[in-house]
Amino acid sequence: MKSLALRLYGKDDLRLDRFDLPEITDDEILADIVTNSICMSDYKATIQGAAHKRVPDDIAQNPVILGHEFCGKLLKVGRNWQHKFRAGQKYGVQPQLNIPGHEHRAPGYSFRWIGGNATRIIIPKEVLALDCLLTYDGDAYYKSSIAEPVSCIVGAFRCSYHFKPGEYVHQMGIKDGGTMAILAGAGPMGLSAIDLALHGPEHRPGRLVITDVDQTRLDRAAQIFPVAHARDCGVDLIYLNTSKAADPVRQIKAANGGNGFNDVMVFAPVPALIEQGSALLDFLGCLNFFAGPANPDFKAAVNFYDVHYMGHHIIGSSGGNTKDLQDSMDYAAQGLVTPSVMITHVGGIDSVAGATKTLPQVPGGKRLVYTHVSMPMTAITDFAARGKTDPYFAALAEICERNNGLWCTEAEEYVLKNAPRLEEDSGESD
Repeated sequence: MKSLALRLYGKDDLRLDRFDLPEITDDEILADIVTNSICMSDYKATIQGAAHKRVPDDIAQNPVILGHEFCGKLLKVGRNWQHKFRAGQKYGVQPQLNIPGHEHRAPGYSFRWIGGNATRIIIPKEVLALDCLLTYDGDAYYKSSIAEPVSCIVGAFRCSYHFKPGEYVHQMGIKDGGTMAILAGAGPMGLSAIDLALHGPEHRPGRLVITDVDQTRLDRAAQIFPVAHARDCGVDLIYLNTSKAADPVRQIKAANGGNGFNDVMVFAPVPALIEQGSALLDFLGCLNFFAGPANPDFKAAVNFYDVHYMGHHIIGSSGGNTKDLQDSMDYAAQGLVTPSVMITHVGGIDSVAGATKTLPQVPGGKRLVYTHVSMPMTAITDFAARGKTDPYFAALAEICERNNGLWCTEAEEYVLKNAPRLEEDSGESD
């Protein structure tokens, strides 16, 4: 079985290769990939090559397939796993394997035959034995690909915690019906957090304040999640532009009746935001630093007087576990959440190398990849302009416009039917 895949050979050395996959063993599964989404971690692996902690030293001789946010269907199931999986099932993979003694080994970084930027892969025994292959029953592949970043939000909501004075039992999760502020919360991950806060089946805040310094992002967030809709969900939603505030803390507290917040999440690695978050906490409040800094020396001032006397506590959140991912896939399949709020660009596998290398320089959210097709990585907001000379993009623009400017199942179906094919979907079964 042949595969077309973007492989990493060294620092900044990405190559789109066609090659033969080996025959699967009884402990492996052959799978097709339809969608993948590009993560900032892919960029970091690309610029670091073998120096990256998850990337093997011998990639020049044994290149790895890049990408870890993927979805497709199973093609052929090895004998030892036929009791659990069958050909034709849609699936997702939890990339955080946590193999004892090899904790940094992960799909999309460390393996020759499995990674998201490929048309076909071999799912190895490590993934199967650790229950990291998850089935998915949704109507569109992209929803499962975006479930991995959504699971990071689910994990953040779940790992926040609260307690009562004098008791030593942590009540996990954001405070149900409490007050919550998300700083720098109108970006792609912030939109997903708003989505979960309004529509998630677990804890919801009674009041949610979203801050940002970009009015365009705030306007877009309010268009996707109107205040009136949030009210129907039982949440008092407030959007605040803090760019011109002489005292952002005072401005944000004023939106909460002058009071502090039970939960504060920081969605950008900016010291000033962490300091704001610390100052915004109410008695026994929880500060969740969600954004991952690139600088290992990253520091910010925190009021430890309030840690001691006010019960303020700080946690860090990075990634979701397997349950978070399975639940995120299920939420998307059930229509509880809308993962497409994160997606700003769409392209084919031949666009991934360039999109990955320029990821920090090009504004936007998640880049969605359809691995079997040829398509330039294109912003959804640019579909209409391209459509003036290209009927293909004109059709996509019209579909997304009817969906509030968001990617959707109809758009995916159009791409899979009409985009130039680089490789056909496989019909092999076990």
